[in-house]
Amino acid sequence: MIGTLDVLAIDCPDPRALAPFYAELLGMQVVSDDPDWVELASEERPRPLLAFQRVDQEYRPPQWPGQQVPQQLHIDVKVDDLDAAEQQVLALGATKTGYDKETFRVYLDPAGHPFCLIKPND
Repeated sequence: MIGTLDVLAIDCPDPRALAPFYAELLGMQVVSDDPDWVELASEERPRPLLAFQRVDQEYRPPQWPGQQVPQQLHIDVKVDDLDAAEQQVLALGATKTGYDKETFRVYLDPAGHPFCLIKPND
């Protein structure tokens, strides 16, 4: 092993607007708040952090499933009930892509990054 994961940084136009979406989605809290950089951490584990970094140039959200503007990243979020979790993320501001499979569904966060709700096969 060379090292350990410390921070996953997500580019976005407004870190303070996007961070609360992921804080609620993942049960994390804001631990650092700056207009250009916001960090989230879990109460149980201070690392790794999930950070949101302001893009100074014109932000272009990824296009999914197309690749004219690549995904840049995506996060898989494990859930117990896909239907219940879907209602919760939509209420937070996610957008449904319509790409649904038996064990996962793809959504876009409020800044346009794709993420998946996943449920392992029983």
